[in-house]
Amino acid sequence: MNRRRTRPNWFRIILLCLLVLGGSYVNRYILPNQPQYGVPSPTPTRSPESFVTEAQEYFKEGKLIPAIASYKQAIASNPNDPAVYVALAQVQVFAGQYQDAQDSAENAILLNNSSSMAYAVLGWTLGFQGNYLDAEANIQKALNLDPNNALAHAYYVEILVGYSSSPTAPPGTIQKAIDESKVAVNLAPGKLETYRARGIIHEAVGEYDEAILQYKEAIKINDRISDLHISLGINYRIQGFYDLAIAEFTSANALNPEDPMPDYYLSRTYTTIGEYGQAMQYAESAVTNNPAETNLRGNLGVLYYYNAYWEKSATELGYVVNGGFTQDGKPINAKNLVSDDARLAEYYYTYGLALSRLNKCSEALEIVRILKERVPANTSAMDNATAIIERCQQNLVETPIPSLPTSTEAAPASTETPVPTP
Repeated sequence: MNRRRTRPNWFRIILLCLLVLGGSYVNRYILPNQPQYGVPSPTPTRSPESFVTEAQEYFKEGKLIPAIASYKQAIASNPNDPAVYVALAQVQVFAGQYQDAQDSAENAILLNNSSSMAYAVLGWTLGFQGNYLDAEANIQKALNLDPNNALAHAYYVEILVGYSSSPTAPPGTIQKAIDESKVAVNLAPGKLETYRARGIIHEAVGEYDEAILQYKEAIKINDRISDLHISLGINYRIQGFYDLAIAEFTSANALNPEDPMPDYYLSRTYTTIGEYGQAMQYAESAVTNNPAETNLRGNLGVLYYYNAYWEKSATELGYVVNGGFTQDGKPINAKNLVSDDARLAEYYYTYGLALSRLNKCSEALEIVRILKERVPANTSAMDNATAIIERCQQNLVETPIPSLPTSTEAAPASTETPVPTP
């Protein structure tokens, strides 16, 4: 009890307090800002504008799918800009995604129902889907909002040309398309869409040389759009410039390999010049790209027949006549034979020929009945109907032996009128 008390060491106490305060500061302000191993560093959020710029660059390069993806990212960053929906819809049209393009244009209208471009693009997408009345109504809305909308006039040309082939089209539809194309030229003489519209109307009236010039001008502005190469190739094919047509379809295929149409037109062109093996390969590629499209199935069936694959031919052409389903369950719609569709008649009589080769004559003779009933004025169909009957009569007395088509059966496309069909 008499031991002396020691004095506190204030220097040590102050030092310990400073260390505690320093540790607290480091733990609160320094460590959270240090990079952590195995954890990615935070990056600044991209602006919607940067995605739009990226999409525009992709489009200039002909990279339609990446462009669509970038526009969708821009929309995810800012879902309230109608102009981005319009731009997305335009690219989707060039990519052949017409329903998606319609959805994008309708979204733009929901955000701004006074947007002339939104209604114009909506009309454009509906035209590609064969809904010409609604397409024209929306184009009219676009022009009421902005009579000087050059793209709306250019889109109107495409709609009217498509509509002109419909039995319900009023007289003067083509003349109206010609007038609209002139308005588009006056408003925007150097626009890609204007050259495209002029090319379409020249092609529609049979002025193929002028159509070729217009499509070439459009390609000079952007040579990375596959649709323009397809259009140019079609006109080369009509003129009989098959090497040039093949070059254009090949360019389109390289730019947009997911689109079945370059493969389809390549197959038809190679068929026209008698190279059936090459044609069959492209027809197979077209079906791979869009297995639910009946016309592509029919084209492949014809090529299988030319190459003496009777069973495969009958299977593919059976989808045209009877419908069916793809491997993943999508419906393949049957096509009802009408008198003014020469390509569809070709599918039907080739189907009958393939069935007769397989000695399925009850089915083959039913095709003969349909041909005689619906396309009696089609000389090729009647000649091939006769060939079906003769082969079935021959099958009664002998076992059919696979052979190449005779001169009276499914006349090669090299003798066809070189007019592109849908």
